[in-house]
Amino acid sequence: MAPLSAFIAELIRAANKVGDVADAERVRLLGRAYVTILEAREEIGEEVEKYRQSSLSLISATGFVGRLSDQEVKELLLDAAEMIRTIKIVLDTKRAEGTR
Repeated sequence: MAPLSAFIAELIRAANKVGDVADAERVRLLGRAYVTILEAREEIGEEVEKYRQSSLSLISATGFVGRLSDQEVKELLLDAAEMIRTIKIVLDTKRAEGTR
C-alpha cells in the first residue's frame, strides 16, 4: 500500500475506534495529517490552497485534543483523511499527466 493510502487507512481506523485512541496518538495523527497536507500543497501548488484553512484547523485542534469530545476528534480524523485522499488524487493525476 502506498504511504498516503496507508496513512488514510490509519486515520479512518483511528476515527472508527476513537474511544480507544489515547490523546497522544490523536495529537500525533492530527499533527502528521497537518504536515502531510502542507508538504503535498508545496508539491501541487495553488490547487491545494483551499485546504490551508482546514489544515490550520487540524493543527489548532492538536492543542485542544484533551478537551474535544470523541465525536469531534472523529470528525477531525475523517476530515483529514478526506483532505489527504483528495490530495492523493490530484497528485496521482498530476504525475500521470507528467508521464505522457
